[in-house]
Amino acid sequence: MKYFSQLKAALFLASLYPLLRLFWLAYADRLGANPIEFITRSLGTWTLVFLLITLSITPMRNLSGWPALIRLRRMAGLFAFFYALLHFITYLWLDQFFDLEAIYRDVIKRPFITLGFAAFVLMIPLAITSTNAMMKKLGGKRWQILHRLVYAVAIFAVLHYWWLVKKDITQPLIYAAVLAVLLAYRLWMMRKKTGINKNS
Repeated sequence: MKYFSQLKAALFLASLYPLLRLFWLAYADRLGANPIEFITRSLGTWTLVFLLITLSITPMRNLSGWPALIRLRRMAGLFAFFYALLHFITYLWLDQFFDLEAIYRDVIKRPFITLGFAAFVLMIPLAITSTNAMMKKLGGKRWQILHRLVYAVAIFAVLHYWWLVKKDITQPLIYAAVLAVLLAYRLWMMRKKTGINKNS
């Protein structure tokens, strides 16, 4: 238990690295020719990274036989929302200057913005209901159904990044491949579980 608490604390601090790195780069004036774009893309990329980490915890738990790993999933998911929120605020504030009309036009006319916005909206109920109290209030089955939205969020996030990139799609392709493997694993586990239940 002690070692796990230390691991959890270490991972929490490590998860703050992307934000601290941005602060350092800003302080050192190393955000590039377009600082707003750099910040926005960096926060968006880390949102996607934490989404994939969240989805990978269950397979890692199953393959490693270490059930305590599941206790890291909530933290990873909340960090995904944290960076998504910062990504969204950066877009609203530094990119659009809270021009609601321009934001509305952007969401309607640009498909990658539409998907990004949809992914962020779907993340809100997941973050709100992440506590044990909300899980008890909703009931385990309804809570699980609601939190399956994370699959849609991850798919939207990958497509959001893919459609944003105009030339070199290497990175979006890597994220898409990782997500495909994670989703394929879940489908395999569901079919395996269904097969076991039928044979019972």
